[in-house]
Amino acid sequence: MTIKQGFTRRRMLAVSVALVALAGLVGSASSALATPKGKFAVFADCPLGTSGLTACVYSQTKSGEVTIGSTRVPINQTIVLQGGIIETENRETEVVTQEFVGAKDGNTLAKVALNVPGGLLDLVKCEEISNFLERIACELVFETGATEVTATTELAAPASSIGINEGNILGESGTALSLPVKVKLSNILLGEACYIGSNEHPVVLKLTTGTSGTLKGSAGHINVIGGLLTDTESKLVDNTFEAPKVNGCGGIFSSIIDPIVDGKVGLPSGEGKNKAVLEGTLEQASNKKVEESEKE
Repeated sequence: MTIKQGFTRRRMLAVSVALVALAGLVGSASSALATPKGKFAVFADCPLGTSGLTACVYSQTKSGEVTIGSTRVPINQTIVLQGGIIETENRETEVVTQEFVGAKDGNTLAKVALNVPGGLLDLVKCEEISNFLERIACELVFETGATEVTATTELAAPASSIGINEGNILGESGTALSLPVKVKLSNILLGEACYIGSNEHPVVLKLTTGTSGTLKGSAGHINVIGGLLTDTESKLVDNTFEAPKVNGCGGIFSSIIDPIVDGKVGLPSGEGKNKAVLEGTLEQASNKKVEESEKE
Protein backbone atom coordinates (compact mmCIF):
# COMPACT_ATOMS: atom_id res chain seq x y z
CA MET A 1 0.00 0.00 0.00
CA THR A 2 1.37 3.38 -0.97
CA ILE A 3 1.45 6.40 1.33
CA LYS A 4 -1.21 8.03 -0.84
CA GLN A 5 -3.53 5.02 -0.54
CA GLY A 6 -3.05 4.92 3.25
CA PHE A 7 -3.85 8.61 3.51
CA THR A 8 -6.97 8.23 1.36
CA ARG A 9 -8.31 5.36 3.48
CA ARG A 10 -7.64 7.25 6.70
CA ARG A 11 -9.42 10.24 5.23
CA MET A 12 -12.43 8.12 4.22
CA LEU A 13 -12.51 6.56 7.69
CA ALA A 14 -12.43 9.99 9.31
CA VAL A 15 -15.27 11.17 7.09
CA SER A 16 -17.32 8.08 7.95
CA VAL A 17 -16.76 8.60 11.69
CA ALA A 18 -17.77 12.25 11.34
CA LEU A 19 -20.94 11.33 9.47
CA VAL A 20 -21.89 8.78 12.13
CA ALA A 21 -21.25 11.35 14.88
CA LEU A 22 -23.28 13.94 12.99
CA ALA A 23 -26.15 11.51 12.57
CA GLY A 24 -26.05 10.87 16.29
CA LEU A 25 -26.16 14.57 17.03
CA VAL A 26 -29.07 15.09 14.66
CA GLY A 27 -30.93 12.21 16.29
CA SER A 28 -30.24 13.63 19.75
CA ALA A 29 -31.34 17.08 18.68
CA SER A 30 -34.54 15.72 17.18
CA SER A 31 -35.26 13.85 20.39
CA ALA A 32 -34.51 16.89 22.51
CA LEU A 33 -36.73 19.11 20.38
CA ALA A 34 -39.68 16.70 20.58
CA THR A 35 -42.30 18.39 22.74
CA PRO A 36 -46.03 17.86 23.26
CA LYS A 37 -48.12 19.85 20.82
CA GLY A 38 -51.56 21.38 20.54
CA LYS A 39 -53.76 20.99 23.59
CA PHE A 40 -51.12 18.71 25.14
CA ALA A 41 -48.44 21.45 25.05
CA VAL A 42 -48.95 22.20 28.78
CA PHE A 43 -47.35 18.82 29.53
CA ALA A 44 -43.94 19.88 28.20
CA ASP A 45 -42.33 19.06 31.57
CA CYS A 46 -44.16 15.78 32.12
CA PRO A 47 -41.55 13.12 33.00
CA LEU A 48 -42.23 11.01 29.91
CA GLY A 49 -40.04 7.94 29.74
CA THR A 50 -40.33 7.27 33.47
CA SER A 51 -40.91 3.57 33.99
CA GLY A 52 -44.54 2.81 34.76
CA LEU A 53 -45.77 6.36 34.08
CA THR A 54 -49.47 6.37 33.21
CA ALA A 55 -50.50 10.03 33.10
CA CYS A 56 -49.34 13.64 32.95
CA VAL A 57 -50.74 16.33 35.27
CA TYR A 58 -50.75 20.13 35.05
CA SER A 59 -52.53 22.09 37.78
CA GLN A 60 -52.90 25.86 38.12
CA THR A 61 -53.98 27.63 41.29
CA LYS A 62 -55.23 31.01 40.10
CA SER A 63 -56.94 32.42 43.18
CA GLY A 64 -57.78 31.73 46.81
CA GLU A 65 -55.90 32.43 50.01
CA VAL A 66 -53.72 30.94 52.72
CA THR A 67 -54.16 32.00 56.34
CA ILE A 68 -51.54 31.00 58.89
CA GLY A 69 -52.28 32.12 62.40
CA SER A 70 -53.40 35.73 62.13
CA THR A 71 -51.77 36.38 58.75
CA ARG A 72 -53.80 36.06 55.55
CA VAL A 73 -52.06 35.93 52.17
CA PRO A 74 -54.31 36.21 49.09
CA ILE A 75 -53.33 34.21 46.01
CA ASN A 76 -53.31 36.70 43.13
CA GLN A 77 -50.74 35.04 40.89
CA THR A 78 -50.83 31.65 39.17
CA ILE A 79 -49.03 28.83 40.97
CA VAL A 80 -48.30 25.72 38.89
CA LEU A 81 -48.01 22.14 40.16
CA GLN A 82 -46.96 19.68 37.46
CA GLY A 83 -45.60 16.20 36.95
CA GLY A 84 -46.85 12.71 36.26
CA ILE A 85 -48.64 9.78 37.87
CA ILE A 86 -47.77 6.12 38.18
CA GLU A 87 -50.98 4.22 38.77
CA THR A 88 -50.95 0.64 40.02
CA GLU A 89 -53.74 -1.72 40.97
CA ASN A 90 -53.64 -4.54 43.47
CA ARG A 91 -55.47 -7.32 41.65
CA GLU A 92 -56.39 -9.11 44.86
CA THR A 93 -57.88 -6.10 46.66
CA GLU A 94 -58.70 -4.09 43.51
CA VAL A 95 -57.25 -1.04 45.30
CA VAL A 96 -55.69 1.53 42.96
CA THR A 97 -52.75 3.60 44.23
CA GLN A 98 -51.25 6.66 42.58
CA GLU A 99 -47.65 7.79 42.95
CA PHE A 100 -46.69 11.34 41.99
CA VAL A 101 -43.60 11.87 39.83
CA GLY A 102 -41.92 15.29 39.72
CA ALA A 103 -41.62 17.51 36.65
CA LYS A 104 -38.89 16.71 34.15
CA ASP A 105 -37.01 19.96 34.82
CA GLY A 106 -37.46 19.69 38.60
CA ASN A 107 -39.84 22.66 38.73
CA THR A 108 -42.67 20.59 40.21
CA LEU A 109 -44.17 23.35 42.37
CA ALA A 110 -43.52 26.81 40.99
CA LYS A 111 -41.96 29.23 43.49
CA VAL A 112 -44.22 32.27 43.33
CA ALA A 113 -43.68 35.19 45.72
CA LEU A 114 -46.98 36.54 47.04
CA ASN A 115 -47.25 39.85 48.86
CA VAL A 116 -48.08 39.67 52.57
CA PRO A 117 -50.66 42.39 53.36
CA GLY A 118 -49.27 44.91 55.85
CA GLY A 119 -45.72 43.78 55.12
CA LEU A 120 -43.07 44.22 57.78
CA LEU A 121 -45.27 46.67 59.69
CA ASP A 122 -47.60 43.84 60.69
CA LEU A 123 -44.76 41.43 61.52
CA VAL A 124 -42.10 43.41 63.38
CA LYS A 125 -42.00 46.44 65.69
CA CYS A 126 -38.46 47.84 65.90
CA GLU A 127 -38.87 48.93 69.53
CA GLU A 128 -39.41 45.30 70.50
CA ILE A 129 -35.92 44.35 69.29
CA SER A 130 -33.51 44.22 72.23
CA ASN A 131 -30.25 44.07 70.23
CA PHE A 132 -29.08 47.62 69.53
CA LEU A 133 -27.55 46.97 66.10
CA GLU A 134 -30.52 44.95 64.89
CA ARG A 135 -32.93 47.62 66.17
CA ILE A 136 -31.01 50.30 64.22
CA ALA A 137 -31.07 48.08 61.10
CA CYS A 138 -34.82 47.63 61.56
CA GLU A 139 -35.37 51.38 61.80
CA LEU A 140 -33.32 51.94 58.65
CA VAL A 141 -35.47 49.46 56.76
CA PHE A 142 -38.58 51.39 57.73
CA GLU A 143 -36.96 54.71 56.87
CA THR A 144 -36.08 53.52 53.36
CA GLY A 145 -39.59 52.18 52.86
CA ALA A 146 -38.38 48.64 52.08
CA THR A 147 -41.08 47.07 54.21
CA GLU A 148 -42.66 44.73 51.63
CA VAL A 149 -42.71 41.08 52.71
CA THR A 150 -43.39 38.19 50.34
CA ALA A 151 -44.43 34.62 51.09
CA THR A 152 -43.29 31.80 48.80
CA THR A 153 -44.53 28.24 49.20
CA GLU A 154 -41.89 25.60 48.46
CA LEU A 155 -41.88 21.81 48.50
CA ALA A 156 -40.30 20.56 51.72
CA ALA A 157 -39.79 16.99 50.52
CA PRO A 158 -39.15 15.07 47.26
CA ALA A 159 -41.94 15.16 44.67
CA SER A 160 -42.66 11.48 45.38
CA SER A 161 -43.97 12.54 48.79
CA ILE A 162 -46.86 14.40 47.15
CA GLY A 163 -50.05 12.42 47.58
CA ILE A 164 -52.77 12.53 44.93
CA ASN A 165 -56.10 10.71 44.77
CA GLU A 166 -58.20 11.49 41.71
CA GLY A 167 -61.10 9.43 43.03
CA ASN A 168 -61.29 11.74 46.03
CA ILE A 169 -61.04 14.80 43.78
CA LEU A 170 -64.04 13.71 41.75
CA GLY A 171 -65.92 12.24 44.72
CA GLU A 172 -65.52 15.36 46.89
CA SER A 173 -64.48 13.25 49.87
CA GLY A 174 -61.19 12.51 51.64
CA THR A 175 -57.76 13.93 50.87
CA ALA A 176 -57.39 14.77 47.18
CA LEU A 177 -53.92 16.31 47.33
CA SER A 178 -51.35 16.08 50.10
CA LEU A 179 -48.49 18.61 49.96
CA PRO A 180 -45.54 18.81 52.38
CA VAL A 181 -44.43 22.45 52.16
CA LYS A 182 -42.54 25.26 53.87
CA VAL A 183 -43.30 28.96 53.51
CA LYS A 184 -40.45 31.40 52.93
CA LEU A 185 -40.90 34.96 54.24
CA SER A 186 -38.60 37.37 52.39
CA ASN A 187 -37.54 40.92 53.28
CA ILE A 188 -34.27 42.84 53.74
CA LEU A 189 -34.60 42.57 57.52
CA LEU A 190 -35.89 38.98 57.60
CA GLY A 191 -33.27 37.76 55.14
CA GLU A 192 -33.52 34.84 52.73
CA ALA A 193 -33.68 31.98 55.24
CA CYS A 194 -36.84 32.89 57.15
CA TYR A 195 -39.27 29.97 57.00
CA ILE A 196 -42.49 28.69 58.48
CA GLY A 197 -41.87 24.95 58.43
CA SER A 198 -38.79 23.10 57.24
CA ASN A 199 -37.70 19.93 55.44
CA GLU A 200 -37.57 18.19 58.82
CA HIS A 201 -40.88 19.63 60.07
CA PRO A 202 -42.99 20.58 57.03
CA VAL A 203 -46.42 22.13 56.93
CA VAL A 204 -48.53 19.29 55.54
CA LEU A 205 -51.55 20.42 53.55
CA LYS A 206 -54.26 17.77 53.19
CA LEU A 207 -56.43 19.38 50.57
CA THR A 208 -59.90 18.15 49.73
CA THR A 209 -62.69 19.06 47.34
CA GLY A 210 -65.07 18.05 50.13
CA THR A 211 -65.42 19.54 53.61
CA SER A 212 -62.52 20.45 55.89
CA GLY A 213 -63.46 22.11 59.16
CA THR A 214 -65.42 25.23 58.31
CA LEU A 215 -64.37 25.15 54.66
CA LYS A 216 -66.22 23.57 51.73
CA GLY A 217 -64.43 22.61 48.53
CA SER A 218 -65.68 21.61 45.09
CA ALA A 219 -64.65 19.25 42.30
CA GLY A 220 -65.54 21.94 39.75
CA HIS A 221 -66.60 21.23 36.17
CA ILE A 222 -65.07 18.22 34.44
CA ASN A 223 -64.80 17.66 30.69
CA VAL A 224 -63.03 14.98 28.67
CA ILE A 225 -62.34 15.79 25.02
CA GLY A 226 -59.92 13.94 22.76
CA GLY A 227 -58.10 12.24 25.58
CA LEU A 228 -57.63 15.44 27.64
CA LEU A 229 -59.40 15.70 31.00
CA THR A 230 -59.98 19.29 32.13
CA ASP A 231 -61.31 20.20 35.57
CA THR A 232 -62.17 23.90 35.79
CA GLU A 233 -63.29 25.99 38.77
CA SER A 234 -62.12 23.37 41.23
CA LYS A 235 -61.71 24.37 44.88
CA LEU A 236 -59.32 22.56 47.21
CA VAL A 237 -59.47 23.40 50.92
CA ASP A 238 -57.79 22.52 54.20
CA ASN A 239 -58.77 23.81 57.64
CA THR A 240 -56.87 21.16 59.60
CA PHE A 241 -53.15 21.73 59.02
CA GLU A 242 -50.79 22.89 61.76
CA ALA A 243 -48.07 25.54 61.42
CA PRO A 244 -44.87 25.53 63.53
CA LYS A 245 -42.79 28.47 64.69
CA VAL A 246 -40.65 30.38 62.19
CA ASN A 247 -36.93 29.75 61.95
CA GLY A 248 -33.96 31.62 60.49
CA CYS A 249 -35.55 35.09 60.41
CA GLY A 250 -32.99 37.89 60.66
CA GLY A 251 -29.97 35.71 59.95
CA ILE A 252 -27.55 35.77 62.88
CA PHE A 253 -30.19 37.64 64.88
CA SER A 254 -32.81 34.91 64.42
CA SER A 255 -32.91 34.22 68.15
CA ILE A 256 -34.23 37.78 68.53
CA ILE A 257 -36.39 38.15 65.41
CA ASP A 258 -38.00 34.68 65.34
CA PRO A 259 -39.97 35.15 68.62
CA ILE A 260 -41.17 38.59 67.48
CA VAL A 261 -42.47 37.23 64.16
CA ASP A 262 -44.04 34.26 65.97
CA GLY A 263 -45.87 36.65 68.28
CA LYS A 264 -47.22 38.77 65.43
CA VAL A 265 -48.27 35.85 63.23
CA GLY A 266 -49.55 33.73 66.09
CA LEU A 267 -47.22 30.76 65.79
CA PRO A 268 -47.23 27.92 66.46
CA SER A 269 -50.79 27.62 65.19
CA GLY A 270 -52.84 24.48 65.71
CA GLU A 271 -55.55 22.64 63.81
CA GLY A 272 -58.56 24.74 62.93
CA LYS A 273 -56.70 28.06 63.14
CA ASN A 274 -55.17 27.90 59.66
CA LYS A 275 -56.85 27.89 56.27
CA ALA A 276 -55.87 27.05 52.71
CA VAL A 277 -58.23 27.71 49.80
CA LEU A 278 -56.85 26.93 46.33
CA GLU A 279 -59.01 27.67 43.30
CA GLY A 280 -58.05 26.86 39.73
CA THR A 281 -57.85 24.20 37.04
CA LEU A 282 -56.48 20.71 36.57
CA GLU A 283 -55.50 19.12 33.25
CA GLN A 284 -54.60 15.48 32.81
CA ALA A 285 -53.86 13.15 29.91
CA SER A 286 -52.43 9.67 29.50
CA ASN A 287 -48.71 9.57 28.80
CA LYS A 288 -49.44 7.80 25.49
CA LYS A 289 -51.62 10.66 24.26
CA VAL A 290 -48.95 13.17 25.19
CA GLU A 291 -46.23 11.14 23.44
CA GLU A 292 -48.38 10.78 20.32
CA SER A 293 -48.78 14.57 20.13
CA GLU A 294 -44.99 14.95 19.94
CA LYS A 295 -45.03 13.20 16.56
CA GLU A 296 -47.59 15.51 15.02
